[in-house]
Amino acid sequence: MPWPGPADEVRYRPALPKRYRRVAGGLGIVGAIAVECSPWQEDNEWVLELAAKDKVVVGVVGNLEPGKAHFRKNLERLRQNPLFLGIRYGNLWGMSLAAQVSRPAFLSGLQSLACAGLALDTANPDLALIAAVVRLTDKVPELRVVIDHLAQLNPPASLKSRAALQTALKELGGRPQVYVKVSEVLRRSGRGVPYDLNFYRPRLDELWDIFGPDRLIYGSDWPNSDQWGSYRKVLGVVQSYFKEKGVAVEEKIFWKNSMAAYRWPRRDESQPA
Repeated sequence: MPWPGPADEVRYRPALPKRYRRVAGGLGIVGAIAVECSPWQEDNEWVLELAAKDKVVVGVVGNLEPGKAHFRKNLERLRQNPLFLGIRYGNLWGMSLAAQVSRPAFLSGLQSLACAGLALDTANPDLALIAAVVRLTDKVPELRVVIDHLAQLNPPASLKSRAALQTALKELGGRPQVYVKVSEVLRRSGRGVPYDLNFYRPRLDELWDIFGPDRLIYGSDWPNSDQWGSYRKVLGVVQSYFKEKGVAVEEKIFWKNSMAAYRWPRRDESQPA
């Protein structure tokens, strides 16, 4: 696999549905969406084949490049599978949403994605990516967009850039087709990883204030999250924050909003409808 490398002793190991069931066991989890992190075209098919064999996976976000010669052909084939929910494109594998968002072929590809009723995940945000999402949703307003890992974005150093970021986020906060994944919340501080909610509260409050209860979606980021702690600990910090806001909000964050963003199929009686 292209990532992570063998030197990564924490994450360089199989992360398949059987292991997921084990690490998430006893936490009330009955389904999850798999987000493909490989740039290899054939891995879209491979992950979908794995998902078909285990109903804990309610959908797959694949990895295709809009604007490439065979994008529409690949998209048309993959969308025939009801577990295929969309694609991810962002600051990864040398790609740049900001660099591509003005290209007509790229936008045409994303219009095809929107017409298919599929979503776009965009990952590893910075100011340029957030500004690009504003431009993208200007040009393809019918496309549902999920911004991943926003809690990990450190505010820019300059006051001008920080103000530009806040302006862009508030603009997106007014666009109902844009969702934010509450993922990669935990981070290192000094030599360790804090598990105290109050350490993370300011950033969670900011996301809550901008995007509210209907546009935030929990994402475990597992198995990448293993670098910050166990599945239970990573979930527990976020769960404790939203528990303070009541059961109705918890239901939105942990499943209802993901249904609105991804339109995943219910595969098992244990999963909510």
